[in-house]
This record gives sequence, C-alpha cells and structure tokens, in this order.
Amino acid sequence: MADQFTLDVISQGIDAASLEMFEVLRKTAMSPIIYEVLDVGTAVLDPAGQLLSSGAGIPSFIGVLDKSVQSMLAKMVDSTEEGDVYLTNDPNFGGVTHLNDVVVAQPVFWQGECVAWVASIAHWGDIGGRTPGSMSTKTTEIIAEGLRLPIVRLFEAGIRNEGVVDIITTNSRLPEFVQGDLWAQVSAGHRAAATLSNLCDTYGANAFHTAILKARSIGTKRAIAGLKALPSGRYPVSEQQDDGSYWRAVITISDDRMTIDLQDAPAEAAGPYNLSRDGAVVACQVFFKALVDNERFANAGSFTPLHVLTTPGTLFHAGPEAAHAYYFETRMKLVDMLWHGLAEAMPNLLPSGHFASIFGTVIAGKHADTQRSYAMVEPQMGGWGATTDQQGQHAMFSTNHGDTFNCPVEIAEARYGFEVLEKSLSFGPDEPEEHTGGAGVRVVYRMRNVATLSVGYSHANIPVWSSQNATAGGKNKLSICSADGTSTIYHFASDFKLHSGDRVVVETAYGGSKPSN
Repeated sequence: MADQFTLDVISQGIDAASLEMFEVLRKTAMSPIIYEVLDVGTAVLDPAGQLLSSGAGIPSFIGVLDKSVQSMLAKMVDSTEEGDVYLTNDPNFGGVTHLNDVVVAQPVFWQGECVAWVASIAHWGDIGGRTPGSMSTKTTEIIAEGLRLPIVRLFEAGIRNEGVVDIITTNSRLPEFVQGDLWAQVSAGHRAAATLSNLCDTYGANAFHTAILKARSIGTKRAIAGLKALPSGRYPVSEQQDDGSYWRAVITISDDRMTIDLQDAPAEAAGPYNLSRDGAVVACQVFFKALVDNERFANAGSFTPLHVLTTPGTLFHAGPEAAHAYYFETRMKLVDMLWHGLAEAMPNLLPSGHFASIFGTVIAGKHADTQRSYAMVEPQMGGWGATTDQQGQHAMFSTNHGDTFNCPVEIAEARYGFEVLEKSLSFGPDEPEEHTGGAGVRVVYRMRNVATLSVGYSHANIPVWSSQNATAGGKNKLSICSADGTSTIYHFASDFKLHSGDRVVVETAYGGSKPSN
C-alpha cells in the first residue's frame, strides 16, 4: 500500500501531465485561436474514460473530453492498442461542441495494460461547410456545417492513417493550418503519455490506480462540502431571451445532491443553436463546479452529486441531425439562466449578470499583402457583474470562456492583414448607492481586402440582468460601417461580404449592478 505522500506526488504528477499537454499544444499550434486565445482544453482520464485532471483552457471543455473518450471506448470496445490515436468532432459521438472543435485522444499503456487516456480539444479555423470559418448561421442540419469525424483512428498501433489526414486537409479551406494544429494536438498527447508512463515506472501501476481513486474521493468530498454550504431547496428559474421567449428550469439542492431539471425546454432549433444532451450536461457542470468548488482541478468525483434531466428533441437534447455551429451561445445562455436564478435566491453569494456571450466573431479572407488565406476566430471580452462588496470586473471573458486571452493587435494585423483601429473600455452609468458592473469593450477592425463575416451573440435585445432591482447592465452589439458611410447592426449573421475600407465595430455589454451595502 502506497503512503499518503506517494499518492499526493502521483496525483500532482497527473495534474502536471494535463498542464504539460496544454503547454505543448500552445507552443506548437499553427492557429492564433489556439496559441494566443487558447481556445483549447486538455485532460487526463482513467482507463474507463473518467476525468482525472483537467488542464488550463476553456472551462466549458472540462466535461467534453471524458464524454469523447467514453464514446471512443463504446465504439472500439476492446480493440484499442498501444500507439492508437483517435479523432472526433461530432456532437453525436462525444464531440459535444461543434465541428470546429476537434478532439484528439490516445490510450496510455504501461507493461501492456491501459492505465489512462490523454485527450485534447482545440478549435480549428476551418473544417469545411458552406461558409469560410465553418460557422454559418444559415444551416439547418449538421451535415451542412462541415466535415464530420464520428470516431476515427488517426494512428493504429503507431501506424498513421494517411487517408484520414488527406480527408481532413482536402475538406478545409486552411489545409496547412488544420494539419499543423492536428500534429500539435498529437504531440501534446504524446508528451502527457510519457509523463504518465514515467509515474508508473517510478511508483508502479497499483500505486497509480490507488492515487486515482483517492483523488476522485477528494473531488466528491469537496463537491458535497460545497453543496452543504448552500441553502437547500427547490429553485425554479426563468430567463427571457432575445427573441422574446422564456427558458425555464428547476434547480433542487440538498446536502448531497443537486438536480438540474431542463425537461421543460424549448423545442429543438431549426438553426445551428442546439446542444446535445452531453452539451447541456457540460453547461450544468460548469455552473455546478463554479458554485460548489472553484479552487481545484476537476475530476470525475467533482460531479458525482450533480444530476441533469433533459427531454429528447429539445434545445438541450437535440436529435442527431440538428445543427450545432453556434452551440456556444446556447450553452452560455443556459449557464447565465441558472446563475440568474440562484443569484436572486442567494443575493450575497453570486454577482450580478455579466455580458454572457462568447460573441464569436469570424472574419475569413485573404491577407491583403501576402494573399494567404486566413480565418480569424475571435471570442470577445465584456463586463462582469457587481457584487455586494465591489464593482464588476472590466473586460473579462465569459464564465464559459475563461482562462483564455484576446489576440494581441500585432498578431492579428500580421496574420490577417487588416487593421485593428481601436480596443477601448465601454463603461455603463454611475448610479448612487450601487456598485456598477464592469466595463465592456469596443473593438474596431478596418478591412484592407475583401472578406466574409460570421457572427453570433446574446443580449442583443435583453440587457444584462442586475440584482435586487439595481440598474440593468448593457447590451451587446456588432455593426458594419461601410466605406460609403452607412452603418448596419447584425446579431446572428454569416456570409456577409466585407470590402476594403469597411469597419467592423464590436461593442460588448457592461455588467449588471448591485446595491451597495
């Protein structure tokens, strides 16, 4: 039996492996959305695909990789071998997000036994489909959104499948970039696998497995302790959306369980705004982890007390043909609704609403100087809500997109060939006896060549919510100022043609306010 010190060393080594994977991916990827923005996630999982440790990156990816690996195991049954590497991006097969987000996973063997899995997910700039950047608002079924990789072997027993590589590069408008990002993910997995093998070399497989069980037990205990600190009860929540409809859910909290009932959800969307059931579960996991235990790496034990109920055929449990390109706005709005509901019931625990949007802005075209193809994928920052003690934070990414960065102006101008004219803060009004929400951001791009725009964001019509009848927050907005002086506002749009001299003006909302004590 390994002593506690040894188990702690192994546990820290597992955490280190997930972080090493993240760093390799960051340093070797081709696309700025990966190496600058860090639109990625990494994880180490046990032989059954249960989460052991999540690295840095996007919080809403923490619950993606375990579901992907479990789908791989279900399909491959006992046919996995040492040297295998698998791919998927399909929400129906554990991909959970949209087709741009590609999962790369591999089993880790030690002395002939699978002791773990390592996996990463990263946003690729173009995966085919009807519009550059692969994020069209006009699709009505997933087959039109781009190349689908249900679950395929990229390597089988160490032998690379060149046919899979050819299919990927042939179906992308950015073949060099997707191939470079793919090999970055593969290299990241190899690095993490080596770290885990070294742990087994040093301490043996038995101690490794014991450390896994110990860490999972700690995760469960921490989650339950967090639940016990919350007031038990049944909390119905409701949130008006930009289209005037209302979403509803019920959160039930006890000392050892949280149930989030999403069964009364809207019908599956005709457009690309759906979540798979796994996608809805991920949203609930993000909310749950932030609420009960926000200071430690997530593992499978962290979510043991969480139970999510959904109805097939709805927005939060869409069918296999449903489109998903803008899933992230639905996931973000779901977390925002749950947050709002408990903030009203527990006003001293949670801040007021934040700008609550990924505000994914895609500009794709050819560099004005080099004529090299590019696809800028830029999530935006905005204002966070005030607390009972202080003003809201300025210019932060959303709850679902934290641990990421904006792309530096110098990189954007060099890689994409357009100009970034402005990045400034956008403040809301100061109100007496209130803590105001944090400032949003105003960003202005000026085109130097023709390009295509795709965009989608929330809180375009309904302002960011505040607490206890305080002043409401702002709204998100994107407008195109044409060279002829006309200006048009867009909410969800794709295939919009930009011309040289056009300005794309992004204005994100300031956060919600809260009465000061």
